[in-house]
Amino acid sequence: MEDENIAFPGGFLYFAEHFGHKKYNLIWKMPSVLLAESLAVDLEGQEQWPEDAKLYQPLQKNQILLPDYSNCLAVQAYLKMNGLKFEIIEKHNAEFMSPSGRVPFIKCGAFIVSELEPIIKFVNNKGINISERLNKSERSDMIAYMSLANNIFLNAELFMSWCDIDTYENVTWHRYGSVFAWPLNYLVTWQKKRAVKNKLAALGWGKKDMKQVLEDVQNCCTSLSERLDNNDYFFGDQPTELDALVFGHVFSILATLLPGNKLATIVQGYPNLVNLCKRIERRYFKL
Repeated sequence: MEDENIAFPGGFLYFAEHFGHKKYNLIWKMPSVLLAESLAVDLEGQEQWPEDAKLYQPLQKNQILLPDYSNCLAVQAYLKMNGLKFEIIEKHNAEFMSPSGRVPFIKCGAFIVSELEPIIKFVNNKGINISERLNKSERSDMIAYMSLANNIFLNAELFMSWCDIDTYENVTWHRYGSVFAWPLNYLVTWQKKRAVKNKLAALGWGKKDMKQVLEDVQNCCTSLSERLDNNDYFFGDQPTELDALVFGHVFSILATLLPGNKLATIVQGYPNLVNLCKRIERRYFKL
């Protein structure tokens, strides 16, 4: 059988000289990157959900802020809806332990995954999918509503926590820096405030005032309320990722005491969204 090795004109030196240039680096790296991603997905799928899975979040009693509380509750609800066991671990430096710098994150065996969307993909790779019953059109709708809810609610929560002077001075400042000693408490809080304001500016929220933010939340709630209608969940009699996400935000807004309670006042005007939260709480969070 003939040798199947490729013979380059001029031998290896010719190949190295003409194709070893840095402009070709991307071409040679692409298969390695794709292979690594493929292997990671395969490994995620091979491992069963561990009995000792852990979810890390900031301290519930005296540190966590509204945006992080919403994200943590959404992930907790999603995992519970899938029947997946996990232990909640509260750490004052959870944000800095997270691979993305955001909470919550989960540790499952050798894998550490942060934020709802990557966690959903991680769980799906194990063959677990609470929305697999949805058809293509319904799945597209679910993704669109999730994008709407996450963008509006999360940005509004960040705005309220870090840009509203009353909330910042009376709640955010004290809670966020409470777990750090002086002068670190001043430094980390200042850095976080600057990062949030830069993020909001990049997303087009930097010049919004309170009235505009509340109008956005009102419109978001109206869209979600109309989609939910009189159903138990957004897509029938069983929950999906959208239900977990909306629960995280709406429940947190209702349960978090802030000066003026502007966000809570809006949410309370949508009884079916409030009842959705009560339904999910009773079904998945009551002992």
